[in-house]
Amino acid sequence: QVQLVESGGGLVQAGGSLRLSCAASGRTFSNYAMGWFRQAPGKEREFVAAVSWSGGNKLYADSVKGRFTISRDNAKNTVYLQMNSLKPEDTAVYSCSADKTIIQVMSGVAGYWGQGTQVTVSS
Repeated sequence: QVQLVESGGGLVQAGGSLRLSCAASGRTFSNYAMGWFRQAPGKEREFVAAVSWSGGNKLYADSVKGRFTISRDNAKNTVYLQMNSLKPEDTAVYSCSADKTIIQVMSGVAGYWGQGTQVTVSS
């Protein structure tokens, strides 16, 4: 089992920045690809970003490319999502996920999920 706990959400003005963290416990963190998804009220959950177990491969949704950066620190069992130039449409609950491959994570079929953290961007 892998337990995931997100933090770092909050309220920020448009154009601002936030850094989300997802701390993992349980099985060996470095064996898992990690990712971030978001879900806005009344909308389906959507992929945001994913990173391979080594950190060498990263994938991003087109809507966040150039603004968001995913990274991981395997020594700290933590994955991060640096969000810059935030827009009101980025408002959502952000959740992290984990599984063996980056494709599984990106596809939304990962086996492990956190509870999520709220990000609200005001205009």
